[in-house]
Amino acid sequence: MTDPSLENQDRETIRESIRKGATFDRAHLLMNVLAATIASYGLFVNSPAVVIGAMIIGMLMGSIAGVALALVDGDMKFLLKSLSSLLAGVMGVMATALILGTIHKEMPLTNGILALTAPNLLDLMIALAGGAAGAYATVSPRLSISFVGVAVTTALVPPLSSAGILFARGEFDLAFGALLLAFTNMVAIQFAFSVVLGFTGFRRVIRTSGHSLYTFVKQNFVSITILLVLAVVLTSSLERVVVRQIFETTTRFTLQKEINSSLGSRLVEVQFETIPEITIIRAVVRGPNPPSAAQVAALEAELPSPPDDTKVELRVRFVQTEIINRDGPLYEDNDFRTSE
Repeated sequence: MTDPSLENQDRETIRESIRKGATFDRAHLLMNVLAATIASYGLFVNSPAVVIGAMIIGMLMGSIAGVALALVDGDMKFLLKSLSSLLAGVMGVMATALILGTIHKEMPLTNGILALTAPNLLDLMIALAGGAAGAYATVSPRLSISFVGVAVTTALVPPLSSAGILFARGEFDLAFGALLLAFTNMVAIQFAFSVVLGFTGFRRVIRTSGHSLYTFVKQNFVSITILLVLAVVLTSSLERVVVRQIFETTTRFTLQKEINSSLGSRLVEVQFETIPEITIIRAVVRGPNPPSAAQVAALEAELPSPPDDTKVELRVRFVQTEIINRDGPLYEDNDFRTSE
C-alpha cells in the first residue's frame, strides 16, 4: 500500500531531505551540544518549558529517520552513515551534560531529572506513536509543521542529558535508567518510521523483491527483536510503578481517614522514602494536641504493607495549631486519636 498523494518525484525529494538530515556535520554537533546545554539547565531548575526548548532544537531525530530509511531501502552504506551520525550526536549530548553535571555538582537532583530514570511500557507506546507521527509529517509536506510537536512528544535529549548529569554524580543505577528511556525512544521511533516509510512507498528493495512483509521483517529484524524485549522489560517496570502507586494512594487515604477523625487535626503532607529493609512514611499533621508514641504505633499498624516487602516505619511531624472563635479556643480538650 502506498500513499497516492505522493508522486515518485516527491518521494525522491523527501528521501534526499532525510539523507541530508542524517548527515553529521558541524551544525549537527553544535545544535545537539546547545540542546544538551539547554536541557541540562532546564533539568537543574526543574523547568519543563526550558526542557521543551531543548527537545525542539536537538537534531537526533534526523539521524533516526536516516536509519529507518536505510533499512527500508536496504542501503547498508547509508545505514552505517546514519548510525554513526546518531552515535556521534548521542555522545555529544552526553559529554555536554557530563561536563555541566561535573561543574554543578552542588545542585540537587530535581524531580525533572529523576522522572526520566524509570521508563515503562507507556513510554514505549508514546515513542511508537510519536515516531509514526514524525514519519508521516516528514512525508507529507503540508504536515511538516507538526514535526515540532513530534520533537516535544518523543524525548531524546532530556533523558540523555539526565544520564550525563547522573553519571557525573556517580548515580550509575539512575543513569542507566535514563539511558534505557533514551534507547527505548530511539528504537521505537526508528521502527515506527520504517513502518510508515514502507507503507508510503519508500521501499526500493521491497518493490524489486516482491516479498513485502518478508523483506520488511528481515530488514527490521533487529529492531523488532529489541522492541519485543523492551516490551517485556518495560511491562514489568510498569507493573511495579502501578503497584507502588496503589500502595502510596492507599496509605495516604488510610492516614487521612484516621487522622481527620480526631477533631481539629488534619493531614497536611505525606512523603515516602525507601532505605534498605525499611519504607519510611513521613506524615505532617496539624492539630491542637500531639499524638503519643502509642497512638503513632497504632496508626502505623493500620497501614498497608509495601509491595517490596520492606518494613513500614511511620514518622509523624506534628505542628501545633490552635483554632479560636469568639468563644475562645476550639478542640482544647480533645486528644489526638485514631478511629476504633
